[in-house]
Amino acid sequence: MHEITLLINIAVALVVAFIGGILARRVGLPTIVGYMLAGIVIGPFTPGFVGNIETISQLAELGVIFLMFGVGLHFSLRDLWRVRHIAIPGALGRMLITTLIGYGLSQFWGWTPASGLVLGLAISIASTVVLLRGLTDYGLLNTPPGQAAIGWVIVEDLATVLILVLLPSLVGTSNGFNWGQLGITLLKAAGFVILALFAGTRFIPWLLMRIAHTRSRELFILAILAITLGIALGAAELFGVSLALGAFVAGVVVSESPLSHQVGADIFPFRESFAVLFFVSIGMLVNPSYLLNNIGSILALTALIVLGKALVTLLMGAVLPWSALTTLVLAAGLSQIGEFSFILGQEGLNLGLLERDQYSLILAGALLSITLNTPIFRLIYPMEKWLQRFPVAWKLLNRHFPLPVHEEETYKDHVVIVGYGRVGRHIVSLLRELGVAHLVVEADAQRVEELNQRGIFTLLGDAANSEVLTHSGLGRARALVVAGPDEASSELVVAAARDLAPELPIIARASTEDGIDRLAKLGAQDVIHPELEGGLEIVRHTLLQLGFPSQEIYRYTDAVRRDHYDLTLNTEEEHRLLHDLLEAANGLEVNWFRLSVGNRLIGQTLAQANLRAKTGASVIALLREGHLFANPKSMTVFQVGDRIGLIGDKEEIEAAEKWLAGSESEANQIGVEWET
Repeated sequence: MHEITLLINIAVALVVAFIGGILARRVGLPTIVGYMLAGIVIGPFTPGFVGNIETISQLAELGVIFLMFGVGLHFSLRDLWRVRHIAIPGALGRMLITTLIGYGLSQFWGWTPASGLVLGLAISIASTVVLLRGLTDYGLLNTPPGQAAIGWVIVEDLATVLILVLLPSLVGTSNGFNWGQLGITLLKAAGFVILALFAGTRFIPWLLMRIAHTRSRELFILAILAITLGIALGAAELFGVSLALGAFVAGVVVSESPLSHQVGADIFPFRESFAVLFFVSIGMLVNPSYLLNNIGSILALTALIVLGKALVTLLMGAVLPWSALTTLVLAAGLSQIGEFSFILGQEGLNLGLLERDQYSLILAGALLSITLNTPIFRLIYPMEKWLQRFPVAWKLLNRHFPLPVHEEETYKDHVVIVGYGRVGRHIVSLLRELGVAHLVVEADAQRVEELNQRGIFTLLGDAANSEVLTHSGLGRARALVVAGPDEASSELVVAAARDLAPELPIIARASTEDGIDRLAKLGAQDVIHPELEGGLEIVRHTLLQLGFPSQEIYRYTDAVRRDHYDLTLNTEEEHRLLHDLLEAANGLEVNWFRLSVGNRLIGQTLAQANLRAKTGASVIALLREGHLFANPKSMTVFQVGDRIGLIGDKEEIEAAEKWLAGSESEANQIGVEWET
């Protein structure tokens, strides 16, 4: 049998990571914690199956590349500039202070200066993934404090890229710092960035557009992968800079393409899959026995990450002009370390600046800080209310901003729309015209920005993969509309919504016939299939053209919808409604007539016209200037442009039509007596 070591390692790592991620989510922890624990389980320091660290680590490099590519792809200088007064001084200031504190702690432990500096830098950088998850789950992502936090981690990410470039210069600093090597490193990095930005931003967007015109999804995805990996590896091999810098610049270059959003969607599965392997590989390096023997150092480092960084942020908030809520969000959301700390520590390990046990200490601090981050997020609003009880402290933290209003508390009697695509856009426009309060949940930042400009309440986040629905006020809503085209995501949303609001009416969109049944079983009262709905609409128009009454047609088509678009007569209700349809077709007809200039009804009241006595048909409705009047009163005066609805059998309707056209003789010929 041929060797399948690589396949075995990938399969085992993904299966164990899946189990770990599920368990982590079940207890309310980020999935990253589960992935790292999975790595510990298959690592060399625990009994049972032992994964090949070298193999999984090479695959994890792809995770680093795709993570950094995603950072570059979504990097927005405009967004950063909007929160620059918070993000730039805050991020750089806290990184400096935290690095110095971490360095001092390492010297107390007897580490070398280089390893101490790597430790300080590693704990100064917060996890973008963990922060985004926390902001999304607690409805803070699309708020000014959330945007400030995003700008903050962007600055930290940019600083990380620079640190990774400079880190090799620390090698061999025991004989003095090599300024020449630092200068060469910076020149190489600058040369690569300049070449990539000036040449790449002209060629790569053009290339992607040409490939898009081939209408081949496979070629487009292949081009994205080739560009990402090609630039990252080219940067490392030709310019001697890190893979992380190359991947980040590749993302910035591709972001200049009008197809960047499609690129982000296509690269997302690769990024998530290989990022999982990256976190598993990190866990495999953790030695549980070392952690148990050094529990004091681990708790000290965790306290520095969680409490020390939060305290530094609070002190900065007391000095700088931030709102109290912004300070609390920054303190809670950034009091952890994650993927970029791992990347930085791993680079230090590869360069010989860190020992494996020292790296395990950083990993343990990351694992504990990420685990504690979820309950810390829950303390933001209680802490805000507690601080308001102390006027001096509150005034110190909230000197320059009024008390913020939490929008989610104002959601009431509204319609929640998940997805702002083609269908969602129509629903939002209609609800605005009708004056019905509504809230949109959307994962695409560009669409959310468009909604914000229109003044529409929005929550930015993936409703199928986060707790954002819990902040949409489903318990106080009038209805939920799941309008996205992805049926799998719709099923997750419907299931979650039914748990949160058991009595809430749910209207969902399906894309397959099997999906109709699944969504209905999960709790959606009305499931709409656009293609089958089109077929049902054709049936309705056909029946109308054949002269069947519209009211009975609507009843029949509604029954078909309730039977999940099954046009075969397999329910008692459908048999009864079809019978009613046939009976109605042989009975009364309802027809509309428009009154033009010169019509004999103009200026007469309904009583004066006495249309029923003359033709046998009855006026049951009047449509005037867009307003419908059912059963108009006898003193109603007919006007030019009115549309009147008549009911009667076939002969009576024909008589009324001829009389309205002005031909009494023709009406008399069919046996209708006139009242003089």
